[in-house]
Amino acid sequence: MTALTALPVLVPFIAGPLLVAGGYFAPRWFNDSIGALAAIAVAALCALLAAHAAPHPFAYWMGGWTPQHGFSIGISLSIDVLGAGLAAFCAVLVTAALVYSLRYFEAIEGLYHGLMLLFMAGMVGFCLSGDLFNIIVFFEVMSAAAFALTAYRVEERAPIQGAINFAITNSIAGYGMFIAVALLYARTGALNMAQIGVALSGHHTDPLVIVAMTLLFAGFLTKAAVVPLHFWLADAHAVAPVPVCVLFSGVMVDLGVYAVARLYWVVFAGPLGPHASAVRAIFVAVGVVTALTGATMCFLQRHIKRLLAFSTISHIGMFVCAVALLSGKALAGVAVYMVGHGLTKGALFMCAGILLHRFANIDEYDLHGRGRVVPVAGVIMAVGALLLAACPPFTTFMGKSLLDEASSAAPHYAWLIAVFIVISAVTGGSVLRVTCRVFLGWGSKEGPARAIQQARAAEEETSETGGGRDHTPLVMVIVPAVMLLAVLVLGLVPGAVPGVERYAAQFVDHGLYSAWVLHGARVALPVVAPSHISLSDYAYGALSTVGALGVAAAGLFGYRLRGLRRSWPAQRLQAAVWVLRELHSGHIGDYIAWWSAGVSLIGGICLIALR
Repeated sequence: MTALTALPVLVPFIAGPLLVAGGYFAPRWFNDSIGALAAIAVAALCALLAAHAAPHPFAYWMGGWTPQHGFSIGISLSIDVLGAGLAAFCAVLVTAALVYSLRYFEAIEGLYHGLMLLFMAGMVGFCLSGDLFNIIVFFEVMSAAAFALTAYRVEERAPIQGAINFAITNSIAGYGMFIAVALLYARTGALNMAQIGVALSGHHTDPLVIVAMTLLFAGFLTKAAVVPLHFWLADAHAVAPVPVCVLFSGVMVDLGVYAVARLYWVVFAGPLGPHASAVRAIFVAVGVVTALTGATMCFLQRHIKRLLAFSTISHIGMFVCAVALLSGKALAGVAVYMVGHGLTKGALFMCAGILLHRFANIDEYDLHGRGRVVPVAGVIMAVGALLLAACPPFTTFMGKSLLDEASSAAPHYAWLIAVFIVISAVTGGSVLRVTCRVFLGWGSKEGPARAIQQARAAEEETSETGGGRDHTPLVMVIVPAVMLLAVLVLGLVPGAVPGVERYAAQFVDHGLYSAWVLHGARVALPVVAPSHISLSDYAYGALSTVGALGVAAAGLFGYRLRGLRRSWPAQRLQAAVWVLRELHSGHIGDYIAWWSAGVSLIGGICLIALR
């Protein structure tokens, strides 16, 4: 099996360029078939790797350049269950997006399929690589394909602008990460993550290590769209084709959080061990600000794709908080929640695609009541909203219950449970509000005055499918329905969640990783007491679900409370909302200024607190 380890990366790297080169001349059925078959093959190969790594994780060394006495000059693919499982999840979502694209687009060429496969190649290589330099190379491969896919409708202005914002922000983040790699290589003489971690262990942190950590984390958290590094995400989602948005929100941003978790426990856990409480405080603060900002902006949107994008930012904040708790249980919660969130968000974007395909419009108020002609999409969207609200007892609820338990166990962080409930209620309620307005015709037909600018921007974004239709192809309904069915079922599979907890405990063991990567040790799974869903977990889930219903009701019928708008607290709140909207100006200069300020602030705090 180890001889096949490189195939999940090799297959799309071969098939993608071939489709780009010959897809213009080939019939569409050929491009669709090759793209889907390649994605399915990669998903199957990654699943096989995860199964093979289940008893013992292993490293595959390119060209047979294995380590000698714990030192390596070779390039490795380091295969454990969480990494290979995430790679398989990437391939599954790419497969779903390609199947959805069969009827979503009237006409696409091999360029689209090739870019999707190259995007998948970057994501899969990113998950499997054990070499720090190659992780960033795969990061750039993934980014370059993502930029091109964002601007796929190159003849229009809005996609070009969104892609430029995306490209410049993430490219600057990439430059910072390459500088960090150079700093760590100068200090350790190694590029393999396990060897870097061994070299740094036992030494006190110094400014070089802290600056390198800050640049690496900032780069990956830019991809994850953490505040204030997040401004590119909503602009890219608003103009990218819907199948591409499925990948952006479903898994691409999650990879940034995965990279931070991997780097911390493999590379930086040794030198930062004595400062764990400071690391926890810094990044929990970053996560909370991200979660609350994303939730607030999500509620304020009328452009449905932007609303879903800000919902993603909010949930990424939740994931960052969980990783910052520095525990295996919290990481297990992130892993479970990522699967549920990715499938749910992918299904919701596909529902938005149904609206865009049918009506050539994506504005919540313009679509008031028009969704009645596609009731199945409304049902899917309503279920997705409840899943975002962590409604018991499904996969997102299972993940959130692990996060709640980890927060309770961490000293002084039980209050995060309230933050998670608010995030779940606001994001789920915002999507439920859209569902009721579009598919049931509830609420006002006129949007708030302060949303006029956003509505005008939405008018500039023409339909990516060529105009309205009088019917919805069946495959565009089946794919999101199957994805949501998976969310409903996966968390209830006996042994699934306890298994993830054991693999997460293995993931966070700093010493074990270097043992199996550098010395080929057969590392056994640690024994972990499985979590049990308590009555309080169900109470929290019920509270976030009821809260989502309340948020939806406020968004639909709050316009009737006109008298409250003239009160002093309401005026202060409106002023804060105005400032928040103005910050998301769409101007790349503003975004880079905020990126620079955010990285400088986080880096300065780390230099003071972690030395």
